[in-house]
Amino acid sequence: MIGRLTGHVADKQAPDVLIDVNGVGYEVQLPLTSFYELPEEGQQTTIYTHFVVREDAQLLYGFCSKQERSLFRLLIKANGVGPKLGLTILSGLTAEQFVQCVEQDDVTTLVKLPGVGKKTAERLLIEMRDRIKALDVAPDFAPKLSIESPLLSKKNNEFDDAVSALVSLGYSSQQATKAVKSIHVEGESSEVLIRNALKNML
Repeated sequence: MIGRLTGHVADKQAPDVLIDVNGVGYEVQLPLTSFYELPEEGQQTTIYTHFVVREDAQLLYGFCSKQERSLFRLLIKANGVGPKLGLTILSGLTAEQFVQCVEQDDVTTLVKLPGVGKKTAERLLIEMRDRIKALDVAPDFAPKLSIESPLLSKKNNEFDDAVSALVSLGYSSQQATKAVKSIHVEGESSEVLIRNALKNML
């Protein structure tokens, strides 16, 4: 199993990043909370990974902290939650916010995430209630999202990048476009647009 990667950021386009480890490029999908923590292209980074082998693919999911990876692993053990939905949940909510949802039985927030219906949310809250007690949730557990975080890839228009990132998380093209339009400010980075659009939808 591949549990950790240390290498240079060769390319990134939310939620995917290509990590160059001694000449070998690893394609990794990250929740947006971890994606924002990545350094600029060409710089070195270390990410903790979860390796999934399927009949048709071998997939790597990455996280900037061991705690976030642990929460992801707990999520995908829940009934009806696969890696893609786990990634979506941790993109829409920080790990700390998700833990708070479980502690407060907050179904309303969870059902606003794409792919999470009321039944899934209720089942998730029940199943995760005991599991999260094993997590060491420190005050700084939630990844810090900063306006000064590195920008996303500049190869495409920031608006289009933001829409594409939301679509990859499970939102429809129409939902994503509408959400980004509602908060779009000329000159803002894709990262800021994505974060504000997600906040506006939750």
